[in-house]
Amino acid sequence: MSSSCIEDVSIQDNPWYRIAHEMLSMAGIEINGSRPFDIQIKNPDFFKRVLREGSLGLGESYMDGWWECERLDIFFQHVVGAGLEKKLPHHVKDILRIAAARLINLQSKKRAWIVGKEHYDLGNDLFTLMLDPYMQYSCAYWKEATTLEQAQEAKLRMICEKLQLQPGMKLLDIGCGWGGLSAFAAKNYGVSVVGVTISAEQQKTGAGALRRAGR
Repeated sequence: MSSSCIEDVSIQDNPWYRIAHEMLSMAGIEINGSRPFDIQIKNPDFFKRVLREGSLGLGESYMDGWWECERLDIFFQHVVGAGLEKKLPHHVKDILRIAAARLINLQSKKRAWIVGKEHYDLGNDLFTLMLDPYMQYSCAYWKEATTLEQAQEAKLRMICEKLQLQPGMKLLDIGCGWGGLSAFAAKNYGVSVVGVTISAEQQKTGAGALRRAGR
């Protein structure tokens, strides 16, 4: 436990602390415990702030250094696994769901590469079978389309039109995936593209798509 944590004896009379302590114990989580998924409290007003302000209070108190947790993902696995959300008042359950969704996705560079390796680097065969020729992994635009390919191409064209792309421009495609948008923009709008992805497999496919598009 960090020496800067608030000791239990200094907050044990806090009613919000008592509720949190009892419920987190059901999930095997200890306030100011020594395990990586135990929550570390730096400010005794943390509990009241979160329950009054919801996810905003949770996020802002985290940024203010009021609390920390080394493994937020495991923390929320324990909370959900113990069914704590079913034991909480309705408004607090909403806070928990929002907080879990936001905090589990607080990416570090290391975690981002792990996600890329475990998901996108499984190989392209499966994704090729389920996706359109542009290998789009996001929603399509179906207003006038009747096939997935048409819908994805309509989306790509709409994006490029909204960006007002012109020949000679440079496009930075962050999270470029397999390079579908990059290749489409290069081929149809004459732009130069730099794509960024966390996946080695996606990078290879995207680079090939850009070469074929002449960019």
